[in-house]
Amino acid sequence: MPGVTDTAKTAPRQERAKAQTTMQARRKTAIEWPTLGLGFIIYGGFGLLTWHYHSLPWWLGAAIGIYLIAWHGSLQHEVTHGHPTAWRRVNEAFVFPSLWLWIPYGLYRSAHLKHHCDARLTDPLEDPESYYLTPRQWAEAGRAARILYLVNNSFLGRLLFGPAICIWRLYKNEALQLIRGDGRNLGTWGLHALSCVAVLCWVVAVCQIPLTTYLVLFVYPAVSLSLVRSFAEHRAHPDVEQRSVIVESRGPMALLFLNNNLHALHHAEPALPWYQLPARFKARRSELLTANGGYRFSGYGEIMLRYMLWPKEHVRHPFGRALTARAPKVAAPAPAAARTLRPNTTLEPVTLESATLEATALKPVSAA
Repeated sequence: MPGVTDTAKTAPRQERAKAQTTMQARRKTAIEWPTLGLGFIIYGGFGLLTWHYHSLPWWLGAAIGIYLIAWHGSLQHEVTHGHPTAWRRVNEAFVFPSLWLWIPYGLYRSAHLKHHCDARLTDPLEDPESYYLTPRQWAEAGRAARILYLVNNSFLGRLLFGPAICIWRLYKNEALQLIRGDGRNLGTWGLHALSCVAVLCWVVAVCQIPLTTYLVLFVYPAVSLSLVRSFAEHRAHPDVEQRSVIVESRGPMALLFLNNNLHALHHAEPALPWYQLPARFKARRSELLTANGGYRFSGYGEIMLRYMLWPKEHVRHPFGRALTARAPKVAAPAPAAARTLRPNTTLEPVTLESATLEATALKPVSAA
């Protein structure tokens, strides 16, 4: 943390490591009933909604369905971190139904765990969840692609185009891998196909919801809603600890994301279950906000209002690649000061107008 000695930093980290070890040992035999209960609520709600879909106004059914499917995505995230039981196969069976259809759980799990290598967080090449580009990628992109990337870095753009970009990138990379003769993911795709067949048999064959209706009114908007969480959860910064955000959201959005809006805490203690995050954050709030340089929003409404129509930052990584070295430490600001810092103040401001001009005029630069 900024402004403290190495000795002072070591003790709290040792305590947290000990707490993590104790919690993981306890989980070897424990079953996390809140997470199991949450799963039954999601599946039960989805079953009831789709069964009674034709009796509901279309907009009400769609709104509930979008929330439930995105909620299930958050449940899958919990499972990637070893919840809710000590048995991985049991956990994976728990989220076997792919309600949003688009990505195999196995691919999501491997990519997300790689994302948790904090030293490479936001790296355009090594962080699978990074939205940044290297200078070479930016220089080689065409004008239309540059504009699309920058529009996608606005809140509205992420909602409208984010799911399509994620799906295109996944399927393109998987196709190229197959063309190269690498079939390591075929088994994962096979399991995913069975999962999708099971979901669609229920939705389309039993509940008589047209496939296009399910895809347009349920699946695509649910992926958009899930991308709200990741929109501002990371930023490029020389200091690893200052790359993850705190969004102090409460109520439906915090529940939807299973408190993963407290993202700096999640990266500090990734094994902590979702229902323990609020109390843990309350105990560590000042420490976390000091460590992450005050990268904080009061809620998703603030993010939406600030970045609705313009990019939150440039998609070209400001350092080319993620730096592994920590930034020089400075005196720690008071908690009140940390709460008032504006996010991304160290990054290059950009507007859609200037981005469009840059897309037409920028000369290629060398790769990092």
